[in-house]
Amino acid sequence: MKKTFLLSALLLLIAEFSPLKADNITVDGTERSYNVYAPSNLGTNRPLLIFCHGYNQDANWMQNSEFKNETLSMESVCDTAKFVVVFPNGIDRSWDTSGNRDINFVKAIIEKMVTQYSIDRNRVYLGGFSMGGMFTYNAINKMHNQIAAFISCSGPSVVTPSAQTPPVPLFHIQGTADNFGGVQPALNPWINHNGCPTTDKVVDNYNGFSGAKMHTWGPGNDGVEVKLLELKDKGHWICKEPQVYTGKEIWNFCKRYSLEKTAPNVRITSPKSGTKHVCFAPSGEAVFPDLTITATADDPNGTVSKVEFYDGTTLLATCESEPYQVTLTNPSGGKHTLKAVATDNDGEQSTVSVEVTLQTKATYTISSEFTEGGSIPAGWTVYDSSTKRTGYSNGYSLGCRVLQFTGSTKGFNYGLYFRNVDGSARQGYAKFGLEDGGTTLSLTPGHYSLKYKVCNWNMPNFGSVEVNVEKRADNTSIAKQTYTPNINIGNTASNSFGNPEQQTLEFDVTEQGDYVIAFYSADSEWSDCILGQLNLTANSFTPTAINEIDKSNKANNQYDNNVMYDLQGRVISSSPKGIHIQNRKKVFSY
Repeated sequence: MKKTFLLSALLLLIAEFSPLKADNITVDGTERSYNVYAPSNLGTNRPLLIFCHGYNQDANWMQNSEFKNETLSMESVCDTAKFVVVFPNGIDRSWDTSGNRDINFVKAIIEKMVTQYSIDRNRVYLGGFSMGGMFTYNAINKMHNQIAAFISCSGPSVVTPSAQTPPVPLFHIQGTADNFGGVQPALNPWINHNGCPTTDKVVDNYNGFSGAKMHTWGPGNDGVEVKLLELKDKGHWICKEPQVYTGKEIWNFCKRYSLEKTAPNVRITSPKSGTKHVCFAPSGEAVFPDLTITATADDPNGTVSKVEFYDGTTLLATCESEPYQVTLTNPSGGKHTLKAVATDNDGEQSTVSVEVTLQTKATYTISSEFTEGGSIPAGWTVYDSSTKRTGYSNGYSLGCRVLQFTGSTKGFNYGLYFRNVDGSARQGYAKFGLEDGGTTLSLTPGHYSLKYKVCNWNMPNFGSVEVNVEKRADNTSIAKQTYTPNINIGNTASNSFGNPEQQTLEFDVTEQGDYVIAFYSADSEWSDCILGQLNLTANSFTPTAINEIDKSNKANNQYDNNVMYDLQGRVISSSPKGIHIQNRKKVFSY
């Protein structure tokens, strides 16, 4: 009996001084539990990581099964880096992925850790596995002022960024055998929201681990990054291989971020990352507009000394005071990585970069961006007489958006759905090339073909669609066509439907400029359309350069600004109609 008592007392003493323990806390009248691990000799003002289990799991499983292998554990990472980790328990082994029940739980844990371990409020990180990762995404909009970085393992986003949410560091880990196709659509809104370049930097065989890829988008606004660790053939579990041990990768990402910044904040406000300028022109003759780069910068603990602007590695300008702005003149075609580097009075720096693509085309499959259900593709603007949406954006489950079709027989896999709710004239449309959509479509004089396929979504009696080619500057139509589809999908994405007939609108462009491809649904309540395929081709370009001028009938062979020339360089004696050259400029008369 005495031995039993002494053994029990010893176990209690060991538990008392053990860095690992379970604890409870009351939140909103409900007792909640969690496991906490604090290294010995922790010190004060150290970081905190809160990591949530998956559905139908618990804190013990998360800590002891998924974060341990023969040689590694999350505790060993904590011991080395000196931070506290908490594994919370969800109610009924699940998480509230949209409301505030578990948001309040996390807030309470933070307060408890501040009191118990004097953790640093500026270095609190939140992550989770599976449903815990989905909950983490829910917390971004609601706890961005309290969480310095967010991590999701195998838990795709169920929310999209709020306009009030600042740029946030985000790390996602997922195996390719675990619904990997849904990850990129979940990350795209955050990449866009953070102002990150839309093209990722990829490290293959990451850390020497075959098949592992680290994707990085950034740096975006305020220096944040979005990262994706892709694990080939991995399923729905935590990766525990020594080369890419999840606990270590999480800490290596998180440790770079704090809510209390000393480095300057810098953001590029224009152009938007992912902006495109598509120019139809003969080879070697495309002319792209000047690019004005505008940035804002401030320093949380001092002043901004300078902002340097780069096109790739080429320094464009250095601004030592506001406005922070520079213009890249006569840019060449291709992809430009435009950077702003802010330096503060302490010599600390922050970098932000955006991507702008300048392309020369003779044929362009505009619908090639229809690859993600629930999104508005880059370059597009849609309106239904009530709500306007612009690309790139996503997370839409109702209204104008891309739909993915799953019927056994279907005319196309994805289609852009747009509608006219109140039936007013031209109040339901999908337009490609408007400024707010992020893509400029520049057309050189010539003869063009626009090929498209369109059907109705929920109009058994069918509704017409009007196709227009419009000048971007004043909405003037230069060509239009009205077509009434003969296929109605039937308001359900799983319905089978045939391949719509290809329609063709041929038109001539007589004046160089920026244009918009516009589709209008019928002027009736709840009229709708599904645009499935869209291709623009320049069949021929009108010669616009003068190689030689015939001066034979010009007195003294002197150039006169008032003399008009045709496109072959011959003097025109009377006022023409169409394109001609006067005062070294192309002129169109009608």
